[in-house]
Amino acid sequence: MSDQARISVLIADDDRLVREVLTAIIRSEPTLRLVGAATDAYEAIAVATAELPDVAIVDVHMPGGGVRATREILRCSPTTGVIAHTSAEDHATVLKLLDAGAIGYLVKGTSPARILESVEMAARGRSSLSVEVTRHVIEDLVQEREARRQSDEQLELRRTRIDRALTEESVLRVVGQPICALDTLACVGFEALARFHAPPTRGPDRWFAEASEVGLRAKLELVAVRRALERLGELPAAAFLSVNVSPETISSAAFRGLVETVPSDRIVIEITEHAPVTDYDELNAGLASVRGLGVRLAIDDAGAGFASLRHILRLQPDFIKLDVSLVAGVENDPSQQALAVGLISFAEKIGATIVAEGIENESALIALRALGVEYGQGYFLGRPSDDLGLERAQMTA
Repeated sequence: MSDQARISVLIADDDRLVREVLTAIIRSEPTLRLVGAATDAYEAIAVATAELPDVAIVDVHMPGGGVRATREILRCSPTTGVIAHTSAEDHATVLKLLDAGAIGYLVKGTSPARILESVEMAARGRSSLSVEVTRHVIEDLVQEREARRQSDEQLELRRTRIDRALTEESVLRVVGQPICALDTLACVGFEALARFHAPPTRGPDRWFAEASEVGLRAKLELVAVRRALERLGELPAAAFLSVNVSPETISSAAFRGLVETVPSDRIVIEITEHAPVTDYDELNAGLASVRGLGVRLAIDDAGAGFASLRHILRLQPDFIKLDVSLVAGVENDPSQQALAVGLISFAEKIGATIVAEGIENESALIALRALGVEYGQGYFLGRPSDDLGLERAQMTA
């Protein structure tokens, strides 16, 4: 029989004894032709590239990895039938190798007759699995299918919940929390806060995180922004409205379109410490588009971590909002006071205004006012409310 008529076989295994046994088995069969016996994935890929074998018997755990070898062999020689070869207790890797493109799976120690049969089947494009691992493969496939089904169901449930928030006005409502000048306690603005009225009961952060999971965060943010802007007319005439927006949404044409429908100089965009920014140049370009309309920028959660400080340095905000962790107990903590003073000094140099969040009592208010903080918000100054039209009563402290 000519070489061209025989099935060409590549062996790839770092165990010398295994290579010798497989070599002897292949050479014992006149219909087969050995084209190489590699000791690692890299050598196996090189031989496969040069020889384009009909069949490759690949050790799962050889240096360089059997999964990588399988993928690369099939990339350079798509017609090669790859047979994964490993120990019986290693059935957990079967699915990985099959996913990589292996057409067969043999347990080490399989009889020569079974090995030859598997090689011939692989050369014809037919799959084969050792009896020792078939049951485990079936069990793993069933478990994987069930896990995928449950994951798909959960994903669909999340998507349905977010779709309701996007389409049913009763699900997503916007309330406002007053932002006050600390010297006079007059209301200067409101932060728009999303509130969701649908099961399950949980905070807005979780709703927006779930929207991200199903690829609908930008749409949900735009709905929240639109409903907030629709209430701008209910605010005191000189008050601004602050809306929370992710970098992705800021850069969208849809967001600019919303801002263009209202007096833009009354709108403040808030970006939080938790909003990841992958490209500041791109974000600044998006911000320039709306800042040119008069929109101002606030960095939320300043002092909570490095991200907020990076946001401040790269985005040059109009407002810097001190995180609650810097405000709670500030009246008794010199280190918090020192950090607040540092941020106040920095804000003055870049022309930004400090807003202290989470003011819960009169002592904190007095301390922040003494430090020179200009604006503040928190339960002591006013809770989030559905009624945005009432002027806040003057307070004394």
